Amino acid sequence: MKLEPNQLAQLALELGARAELDQKRDIQLAASAFGQSARGRFLPSTDAVKNGDDAAAIRTDDGYLLVAAEGMRNEFVAADPWFAGYSALMVNVSDIAAMGGRPWAVVDVLFLGAGQNERVLDGLSAASRTFGVPIVGGHTTRVEGPTSLAVAIVGHARRLIESHTALPGQVLLCAIDLRGSFRGRSAFNAATAALPETTRAQLGLLPELAEAGWIRSGKDISNAGICGTLAMLLESSGCGARLDLGRLPAPERVDPLRWLTAFPSFGFLLTVEPRDSERVCARFEALGVTCREVGVMTQAPGLVLMADGESALFGGRPQLELTGFGALA
Repeated sequence: MKLEPNQLAQLALELGARAELDQKRDIQLAASAFGQSARGRFLPSTDAVKNGDDAAAIRTDDGYLLVAAEGMRNEFVAADPWFAGYSALMVNVSDIAAMGGRPWAVVDVLFLGAGQNERVLDGLSAASRTFGVPIVGGHTTRVEGPTSLAVAIVGHARRLIESHTALPGQVLLCAIDLRGSFRGRSAFNAATAALPETTRAQLGLLPELAEAGWIRSGKDISNAGICGTLAMLLESSGCGARLDLGRLPAPERVDPLRWLTAFPSFGFLLTVEPRDSERVCARFEALGVTCREVGVMTQAPGLVLMADGESALFGGRPQLELTGFGALA
């Protein structure tokens, strides 16, 4: 990704002031209410819940049961009901993969507003077929007012990918399927035109790499964008990072601000040991996913953005508190 001269400092400030980061700060309400008290209180093991991760991980005899949920914003559902339905299932599947898991099944909660297009159900059904994940239940009813949609998922992991396990010295990788296009302002969609076997193989690579012990930590790139997602990983792990924006996988001639705030249908940030970097990248590339070394994890706190010899702190501050789920003791 190419930046204009002297663009980096202003870009770092604009990225840190995004409304999507404020939305992540809303998670602090849950962190305060449930965060540490939930560990060991409701679950059979004191390490059953890994704070700051993309899904809850409940220890079982053969690994971990994974549980996650996502809600779609009402305005998104109203503007693009089919893609909202598709995305609701897709982002849940991505959350399971981000934890090193394989999805099992989903349930949905749909309050269908008066006069609303029922295409949201078509989108859910299409995603279920594409990703091979059945919709096994839920709740559906008609209501006055806007349509609301949420989807929950269960899956299983033999070996977890976690966000709090990043360590200084690990290499930072960014893996994104660039064979897509923007749908709306921020959604970068590479999923709906791909063959189902392609999307399944791409997502299935995450648990394979986790089970091989090649991935040390990771998160899927959320609506917080690449930098915001990395900031959450840093918050959870207690590390810092240097991120080279010039090495990021990106479409040709894309606006840097738009790309750094994009929400890719397949996009992950991963940390690996230096010895594993080349072979992990090669595995993604073999499936059509662009994967590159884009930075390094550091002992010093904060996210340092770099481009063409310049550097700037993300958000202009050494450390950003977002979710409230800090590094585990």
